[in-house]
Amino acid sequence: MQITAPSDGGNIVVVSADHDTAHLKIRPDAGSGFFQWFYFRLTGSSGVPCQLIIDNAGRSSYPAGWTDYQAVCSTDGEQWRRARTHYDGSTLTIHHTPTSDVTWFAAFAPYSQAQHDALLRRSLRAGARLTALGTTLDGQDIDLLTVGTGPLKVWILARQHPGETMAEWFVDGLLDHLLSPACAPLLAQATFSIVPNMNPDGSRRGHLRSNAVGENLNRAWAAPSQQRTPEVFFVRNEMDATGVDLCLDVHGDEALPYNFFSPGMLGIPGVTDRQRRLYAAFSQAMVAASPEFQTTYGYPQPRPGKANLTICANQIAARFSCLAVTLEQPFKDNADRPDDTWGWSPARARQLGADCLVAIQAIVPEL
Repeated sequence: MQITAPSDGGNIVVVSADHDTAHLKIRPDAGSGFFQWFYFRLTGSSGVPCQLIIDNAGRSSYPAGWTDYQAVCSTDGEQWRRARTHYDGSTLTIHHTPTSDVTWFAAFAPYSQAQHDALLRRSLRAGARLTALGTTLDGQDIDLLTVGTGPLKVWILARQHPGETMAEWFVDGLLDHLLSPACAPLLAQATFSIVPNMNPDGSRRGHLRSNAVGENLNRAWAAPSQQRTPEVFFVRNEMDATGVDLCLDVHGDEALPYNFFSPGMLGIPGVTDRQRRLYAAFSQAMVAASPEFQTTYGYPQPRPGKANLTICANQIAARFSCLAVTLEQPFKDNADRPDDTWGWSPARARQLGADCLVAIQAIVPEL
């Protein structure tokens, strides 16, 4: 067998590989040491029962994420099924018999730069406007898509943590629905500013959580710098210029098998009754709009006034006295609606993105 990491988003180190067994390690993010994301290609093992053993899984950033976890695999790079996976508290073993000469494996279905570019082209053809807000430390564009002409300012950000690819799949589905005739009334009420990938450097490098120099972008919102966190620096400056009525920051959670909002904004200093009402209304609108969303499981609410203002949603809620929330999706599956073949998948993330627009439309009168 031969195992290699794709140049765009790939991450794996081969320790050893023979006819049917490979010992592997996940490479940490440059400059930070975070690691959990993997993405690699297996060739030359069609019909061979293989064991792919990730030796350092137990030392990863979120080892609880491996419990009840199933890796994804694909023979065409488009359909990503779950592969039988076992975690023993130390190593993660993928058991799979390839049906093709080439099989890709990943922590979640990748979202490549080619797919990002195709999303931009598709959105532009449908009427979106594209702005490059600035460049990253690796010289990549920070892309902003703008849709609509309404007075309300809605910001949607995705993939601050590059290994959380379900976030860009969410935006993919959201944009397709937003640019359809069904959303014309919403676009007369609101202008959407959408950053499909906040962290293109980390995405290309195969990072889990960091940019090119090891910075966690979702801990940089209180004081971003052009030298270390240009991604946040340029996006926050644009927010200051346009204003924000609603900010949705889209992520993925390694351990929790649910879709949910983080309640962080409820703990910001000076949170208003209006912000509390908006958070509750948006949560209930999401429950009504999507059977995939729930409010029972999630993160604990921070103590009053103690929310971390370096986090995007908390900083924006405090900065603009607006509704700003973090949406988390699972790497595993939605435990309320399990699917043994696909788990939580690109198709389900895309549909959640489309459904989110129904929830936003429902709360527009209150914004």
